[in-house]
Amino acid sequence: MRSAPPQERGVAHAGAAHSPRAHIVHSAAALAAGMGVGRFVYTPILPLMNAQAGLSAGTGASLATANYAGYLAGALGGILLPRLVRSSTVLRCALLILGASLAVMPLTHATALWLALRSCAGVASALIFVIAVSSTLDHLRDHPVHLPGWAFGGIGAGIVLSGLLVLTLRSVADWRVAWWAAAGLVVLLTVPSWNLRTDPAPQAVSPAPTGRERAKGRRVWFNALFVSYTLEGVGYIIAGTFLVAAIEQEAPAWIGSAAWALVGLAAVPSSALWAWLHRRWSRPGLLVAALAVQAAGVALPALFGGAATALLSAILFGGTFVGVSTLALAAGTDLRFPRSVALLTAGYSAGQIAGPLIVTPLLHHGYRGALLVAAAVVSAAAVAAGFLRISVRSGGGRLDVGDPDVQVR
Repeated sequence: MRSAPPQERGVAHAGAAHSPRAHIVHSAAALAAGMGVGRFVYTPILPLMNAQAGLSAGTGASLATANYAGYLAGALGGILLPRLVRSSTVLRCALLILGASLAVMPLTHATALWLALRSCAGVASALIFVIAVSSTLDHLRDHPVHLPGWAFGGIGAGIVLSGLLVLTLRSVADWRVAWWAAAGLVVLLTVPSWNLRTDPAPQAVSPAPTGRERAKGRRVWFNALFVSYTLEGVGYIIAGTFLVAAIEQEAPAWIGSAAWALVGLAAVPSSALWAWLHRRWSRPGLLVAALAVQAAGVALPALFGGAATALLSAILFGGTFVGVSTLALAAGTDLRFPRSVALLTAGYSAGQIAGPLIVTPLLHHGYRGALLVAAAVVSAAAVAAGFLRISVRSGGGRLDVGDPDVQVR
């Protein structure tokens, strides 16, 4: 049998190397490094820094805000310089910068340097997130809807790994070792994410616009989605930053770290599950449901004490916050709104800057008030998503431009 020409063998090899499964693995590893560890390892390390490094609650909130400000800067970079979100070089540099920023954290007690390091980590995390998500939604557009969800599950996997890492180390080491271990984990995750394919996938020609009124309707829909996702950024980050500290005020210290690991464990399959439910229900309707469940989960530790409540809260929060991102970003992509992923991420990150600032005055009395504020804001996000659902239904009953058979239910 005649062997294929070298060019054909190269094409076949490239196709195998960038199969949907391989793409999911690369993207999930990048999201695990950039988000699950780079951003969220701060949550279980925060109580250690409070106890061992003399970090006050106010300074802890400032460090969180610095990280979110950096995240906003990275997201805005994706809007202003679209080439950034198609660059393998930018992705690789961001991964290396992220690991270095975590490794340097224990080398100083200077608050100003901590603020700078968390800002750098935020910029790197945002670029990793936007690049990985844009690539995943682009390359897996024509595949079953649950596949991108498994890539998003990398965020939960990173949270699990970082949470278990800190839980293991807290009894044998201090906060410095926790940061160094987190940096090492980022390096390990960088290896499988190094070859994530970032070039645009071939796309079919989109149908011509159906008229000015239709375009205006889509703009209204995107605005509602933007408001909902921005409010989610405010509410979820308050819980994501202070949930462990709030739980540890009412329960043994190990419960807080265990709850955070459980958040990640619940997040791993959540995106795929919410995406699979999209086969029956519309994304706006699912977005309302996910936000309502999340609001209940965030409020639980503030209203009731005990280990069982903490663990239930972790499951509800972990099972929704990544799913909300999956649904919102996919809905923006469905609308064919220009640079929707970067725009929504920018609004989300702006909300994350506001979140810790809003609740800082409440932290002098503990973390319960902060969680109640977070639950209220997430509830408002659900209302905005409800407006999106109603608007889509009244505007024709369909959101999914590329999937015209999906009805709003």
